[in-house]
Amino acid sequence: MPKKVAKVIVETLQAAGVRHCYGVVGDTLNLIAHSISESEIEWVSMRHEEAGAFAAQGEALITDRLTAVAGSCGPGSLHFINGIVEANRNRAPVILIATQVVRDELGFDFIQEVDFKTIYGSISVYCDMILTPAQARRKTVTACQAAIAKRGVAVLIVPVDISHSDVDDDVPFAVHTSRPIVRPSDADLDAIAAIINAGQKITIYGGSGCRGAHDEVVRVAEILKAPIAHTSRGKDSLEYDNPYNVGMTGIIGNEAGYHAILKCDTLLLLGADFAWRQFYPDQANIVQIDIDPTHLGRRHPVTRGLVGDIKATLEALIPRLHEKSGTHFRDHYVKRHREVIASQKEKAEPRRRDTISGIYLTELIDRMAADDALFAGDDGTATVWMHRYATATPKRRFFSSLLHGTMASAMPTALGLQMAQPGRQVISLSGDGGIGMLFGDLMTAVQHKLPIKIAVYDNGKLGFIDIEQKSEGLLPLYTHLQNPDFGVVAQAMGLWGRTVARADELEAAIGEWLAHPGPALLNVKVETMTLVMPPAIEFGPAYGMALYSARAVLGGQTHDLIEMIQENFI
Repeated sequence: MPKKVAKVIVETLQAAGVRHCYGVVGDTLNLIAHSISESEIEWVSMRHEEAGAFAAQGEALITDRLTAVAGSCGPGSLHFINGIVEANRNRAPVILIATQVVRDELGFDFIQEVDFKTIYGSISVYCDMILTPAQARRKTVTACQAAIAKRGVAVLIVPVDISHSDVDDDVPFAVHTSRPIVRPSDADLDAIAAIINAGQKITIYGGSGCRGAHDEVVRVAEILKAPIAHTSRGKDSLEYDNPYNVGMTGIIGNEAGYHAILKCDTLLLLGADFAWRQFYPDQANIVQIDIDPTHLGRRHPVTRGLVGDIKATLEALIPRLHEKSGTHFRDHYVKRHREVIASQKEKAEPRRRDTISGIYLTELIDRMAADDALFAGDDGTATVWMHRYATATPKRRFFSSLLHGTMASAMPTALGLQMAQPGRQVISLSGDGGIGMLFGDLMTAVQHKLPIKIAVYDNGKLGFIDIEQKSEGLLPLYTHLQNPDFGVVAQAMGLWGRTVARADELEAAIGEWLAHPGPALLNVKVETMTLVMPPAIEFGPAYGMALYSARAVLGGQTHDLIEMIQENFI
């Protein structure tokens, strides 16, 4: 008996491991939505498609499983675009079913006609249209296989007349994927071992590609007496149970990680594609290992770059490494990092009981959160405080828009994390600007009974942009936000909601917020002038901040300047 194309697509998605499909139902999506309702896939009704894409990438990343989003023709499928870019850059296996107007009207500027192939082709690992019913299963399989194997977003465009068509000859194509062990050849391993063994001051710099290779990286550091720095995306892979950890470098890093990398003579770069060239050493030998060959040497020149899975490659490399004896280089930066952490904890303690710093808020949440909590941070200061002040454990995971740098990703990503892991504590650290962008999808949490916990860092402005303008010597412009009381609004939407403005009330409020069985939003009025201090201050930003100070005084904004000094330097 013939099947509708829509049913064939859904059957293939289910066979490929899809458990949830996020979207907003529209007219051209109706038959696919009905086919999903008859399958084992659960439809997650979103208020905005962009939030659905963020949620899908959260689920795909935490489960390492294909996740789907689906949209109606024209604006419905276009709304996904920012979340799709985010998912693709994070290497999340996601498939977008983008429905299209009927084939007879394509090319005539028909109502809601959009050239999805042109738009999505550059931000996906696969993008194609089903042109005939006979192609339905084959192209759906190809899309699923591409998303899983290439680690990214696949876009399948489905004209509405195709989805309603019968498939008469359904050839049984199926998704086939495997996880091969990839490592360099013995000759290449010998070559990089020679470079590493010749080094005297060796530093390891690991990224998200080190996931699953924690023990091997620590073992290499033990042999080489090397400190281990990590990227922000490598935090939950390398920070925990690591006696050689020296933290992050970069703008949101610390001076220990910063100097351990810049002052080494040999840098072992593992699964890291850190973008900022000024934080790489210019005089060191750099050995880079990455599963993606396009990453080799693209950020900074390297001495030798090899393709390989980090765990498998290190397992083969370890017998070739010569054990070092001197520990002074490593010990110096490990000690320095411990001093940095102690200083950060001291800074987190509130100096006043009537105000709350974002740092103190983060430190308290970290202290009171579950050992296996999942954290999602909004781009900006919330993400900075999360990576600096939240403690990694073997079970915790941290998610943020570090590659795409988009606002508003935290809360909807938390929705997807909670759908995928219903028994775990999921915490969104949201900026007031970010939560305002996709605030409507708090109703998704209520509708689907997702007990996510949202902390809003309410400083009444776009904090990171405010800091950037000041560092350029500019008075802040267009960064002020006139916010509602997010706690009261959350209550009106059906969540537990509360607003806190005093440090002496915060700990009890966090305890109540985390203990609430359903979705809960804690709006925290945080200090407005807390700066993100980099590990090293260059002349340009320092001069810009001095210039801002002068302009603030001359412009009658002395109060802001005094507040900034009180919050950061006293």
